[in-house]
Amino acid sequence: MHTLKTEQLLLRPPEDGDFDIYSSFFSDADASRFYGGPLRKDQAWRVLAVHIGHWHLRGYGMWMIVPERTGIAVGGCGFVWPEGWPRRELTWWLMPEARGKGIAVEASKAAIRHAYEIYAWSRVETHMNDDNTAARKLVQKLGGTEIARELFPDGLTRSVYELPRSF
Repeated sequence: MHTLKTEQLLLRPPEDGDFDIYSSFFSDADASRFYGGPLRKDQAWRVLAVHIGHWHLRGYGMWMIVPERTGIAVGGCGFVWPEGWPRRELTWWLMPEARGKGIAVEASKAAIRHAYEIYAWSRVETHMNDDNTAARKLVQKLGGTEIARELFPDGLTRSVYELPRSF
């Protein structure tokens, strides 16, 4: 597990001390609705455990997004590939108070660059629920191109976007 730094952010692997932010995010029905929420505290703990375990099982995972100026985590960004899903994807989540400040764009660009340059992946993609307009706007800012529509194991059909390496 490793960290990334951007101009304003530290992206670090999740740890047990991040439980409070996971609990806060996943208990907020509006904030977490595209991420399986709202969840009880014990369920949020399981999400944190999955994110920590993902690093060990796949060799990559979600980073906590920590603005350098505050040192307090405001969300997560990184790569996941749950068992049964077709491929890995870039995903992110932010606390409501951190939205609209360019944090997700900066974190995503760093993750995408890392995937192409360090992991040597030939493609970085993301998949999203059709109703997630905020995610769609972020993908547009990142220069994403829709490459497919697919039925996923949870029964939802999602758009699949390729994210370019040009950052």
